[in-house]
Amino acid sequence: MDSEDRERTVRAGLSRSESETSVGRLKALPLPKANILPVILSGGSGSRLWPYSTEDTPKQFLSFIGEKSLFQLTLERVRNRRRFLAPLVVSSARHADLCEQSLVAEGGDARLILEPCPRNTAAAIGMAAAVARDLYGENTLLLVMPSDHLMEDVEAFHAAVSIGEAAARSGHLVTFGIHPSGPDTGYGYLKCGDGIEGAPGVKEVARFIEKPCLELAENMVADARHLWNAGIFLFEAGIFLEEVMRHAPLIGGAAQSAVSAGEKSGIRITADIDHLASSPSESVDYAVMEHSSRVAVVPMAPGWSDLGSWDALAALMDSARPLGPVTTVDCDDCYIRSDGVQVAALGVRDLIIVASGQRLLILPRGRSQEIKKLLSVMDSMAA
Repeated sequence: MDSEDRERTVRAGLSRSESETSVGRLKALPLPKANILPVILSGGSGSRLWPYSTEDTPKQFLSFIGEKSLFQLTLERVRNRRRFLAPLVVSSARHADLCEQSLVAEGGDARLILEPCPRNTAAAIGMAAAVARDLYGENTLLLVMPSDHLMEDVEAFHAAVSIGEAAARSGHLVTFGIHPSGPDTGYGYLKCGDGIEGAPGVKEVARFIEKPCLELAENMVADARHLWNAGIFLFEAGIFLEEVMRHAPLIGGAAQSAVSAGEKSGIRITADIDHLASSPSESVDYAVMEHSSRVAVVPMAPGWSDLGSWDALAALMDSARPLGPVTTVDCDDCYIRSDGVQVAALGVRDLIIVASGQRLLILPRGRSQEIKKLLSVMDSMAA
């Protein structure tokens, strides 16, 4: 399938007036019966699951559980068009073709907001909110999701989204929290406050806690009021734009200008590089959520994992069953995986061993969050 055929397939359902190249604000569309617009964040440097995941092919475009990529599974999660509008995907410009290939494989439609330079999640969501406002109006509900998370129980996730709707419609920035399975230091945490009036099952967020030390994590897990921050949000486009302009106006202004001045062609909106580059690079939690008085949380248990490290992936898999051409003798509690090269291990314990192409990673279990340090040293040696 050539690029023109692929674009026609992905654009299914879009009118000619929508898809023609234009500059400035997008033509407003009547809001369909589906009332939630998924925003799928597809950035990332590909470092956490190196050497499988790289800058050219970050983890969301790879298959770790089953045959489909994490990106395809995310699209699947919001496929019901009676419930969800065709999604907005915010991605690096270098991954535009990978996104479209996944859309074609899933038979879905979407729009792509492409970043010519990375500016973290606050700017990415700001751009999506501006596009949603222009297309459907400021009351459009946005369901913001990373493209590289795993959810085993999609119905439980949909139920949590339904619980959060009333709070989002009343002006809250709703986030979703996971009951901790243990004192993990790789996640951010939320402390739940009082319930939200008129929104059963939703609580105020009393405090955000960044990745804690082990002692603090153990204390929070023992306290049932603390949840892992899943990095998934539900709010109205206009409310988010109000809050980002209140708490991070440089980000909010740059994000809106970047899409307004960007190039629109087919399903792609390429943000203006000058406007986007002027935005500070900050996460949405740091820039907006930690400062807003409107934040609420829905606790949920959909069998969630952010697959943010080899340790997280190993926890989901049977470590006794190596993946790929791997031979083990007298090995215990090891996660061993190869996509080609023969790996043989004898008498080793508590290791992660991953081989991909000409690259081999070996580290103790429990330290895969430190891979970025290793890659930094490798880059400095190569410079």
